[in-house]
Amino acid sequence: MKFMEIDMETNYVQIMIESLEKKKAVLSQIVDLNRQQNILLQDLNLQPEEFEKNMDYKANLVEQISLLDSGFEKLYEKVRTELQNNRADYQDEIAKMQSLIRDISAQTNMIQTQEQRSKQQVEQKFADVRKQVRGVRSSQKVVQQYYQNMLHQKNADSSVIDNKK
Repeated sequence: MKFMEIDMETNYVQIMIESLEKKKAVLSQIVDLNRQQNILLQDLNLQPEEFEKNMDYKANLVEQISLLDSGFEKLYEKVRTELQNNRADYQDEIAKMQSLIRDISAQTNMIQTQEQRSKQQVEQKFADVRKQVRGVRSSQKVVQQYYQNMLHQKNADSSVIDNKK
């Protein structure tokens, strides 16, 4: 019976390692999407759909990370006692998980930095768009005033001409 428990827990530990590897891969995809987002935000002709597509894809990846984290925590709860009591038996697996966790932490820090930069770029992009909208509205007002003035001048000229007759 003890052999069966150890074998099952070894499988759980291997699944935990695979979960961390998947998380690392998903985080790499997020890093790439953040780089693409940076390029998009520098594009003066950025279409909102392109930006939204990037954000939606990233949201799906973040959801995958949440699921991976949840599964990892559940598995860890099942094997925590075994890992703590028999640390020497799982030395290689623990070292592998620690290495993956360090890599994941580094990626997470990189993503946080990228997200901060992106936030600033998005705020600047929206400020530029608002400025353009104000400029368009101002131009429309000027054009509208011009046409109204021209319309009044036409009416004034024709009444002056009619009055001279």
